[in-house]
Amino acid sequence: MHDERVNKVTPALFAKYRTAADFAAAPPGEMEAMIRSTGFFRNKAKSIRNCCRAIAEHHAGKVPTRWPNCSKLEGCGRKTASVVLGVAFGKAEGVVVDTHVTRLSRRMGLTRQKTPEKIERALMDIVPGRTGLISRIC
Repeated sequence: MHDERVNKVTPALFAKYRTAADFAAAPPGEMEAMIRSTGFFRNKAKSIRNCCRAIAEHHAGKVPTRWPNCSKLEGCGRKTASVVLGVAFGKAEGVVVDTHVTRLSRRMGLTRQKTPEKIERALMDIVPGRTGLISRIC
């Protein structure tokens, strides 16, 4: 449901804000109103602005294509960085571990680990095509 809601609000956001600098300069109340229906809209708007400010100032307005740089952006942790790199850039550098992957990987006996980082490392050893880069960095 959450992804469905996000997919409904993003077209208007991308129509209004075309660059990272545009997002960074967006008035807080304006962006908050546009993403209100996604929940936690104040924190999300703040993270979006700060993330885009860093992209504009430190990455020439382009989303970083390397995991360490992407995962350091505000609001972009391990899971988000892996999704962005995989979907936007076709880079299979990690395994996205959410609550469902955690539950199923343990239920299927693929790992006994409990933290997302340790589950990711365990799954990277058995999922073909993963580079292992994240395990070496972290």
